[in-house]
Formats: sequence, structure tokens, C-alpha cells
Amino acid sequence: MAGQLAGQQILILREGSQRTKGREAQNNNIMAAKAVAAAVRTTLGPKGMDKMLVDSMGDIVITNDGATILQAMDIEHPAAKMIVEVAKTRMMRSEMAQQRRRCLQVNS
Repeated sequence: MAGQLAGQQILILREGSQRTKGREAQNNNIMAAKAVAAAVRTTLGPKGMDKMLVDSMGDIVITNDGATILQAMDIEHPAAKMIVEVAKTRMMRSEMAQQRRRCLQVNS
């Protein structure tokens, strides 16, 4: 959150967080995006592998669904969070399109 006070910009950051600018921020965002991509890359394609996810309670889920993997990840980096949100939105739109096609097939 940013505001203005007598011409000075005020930034409110969480405790323990830091602000980066320029090339360093750009490199951090690229590395975060690559980490998210690496988490799902091996699940794609005809030879996609399953992932075993273990949550904090010890429950185990085995899946090769990228959306499930992304939902289970606890991401703190802002750019990485945004990538995950875009992926979730994309999946929701795809599911809605499939449902519409099914309805059209049933009604025709």
C-alpha cells in the first residue's frame, strides 16, 4: 500500500519484508516464475509424472493435475502468487467452457 504525505511517498510493508527495485526485482520475479513452472513442468505431456503432496497435517495427495499442485503450494512471493492466480482463472474458464459444450450437446 502506498500513500502521499506532504509530497513524500509512504510505503507500508509487512514486518521482515524488503523492497527491491530495478534489475534485482526483475531477476527475483523471473526466478519466482521459474520455480512455479518447475513445480508443474514434470506433470505435463504423455509421460507426465505424478507428484506426492503432503500438507502440514500429514495428509497425502498424489496427483498430476497442475491446478491441484498450485493450490497446495504455499507461495509468498507476489509475482509467483499472481502467476498462480492467473493459472487458476484460466483453469476455471476452461472448465466453464467444457460445461457449456456439454450442455449444448445434451440440448441438441
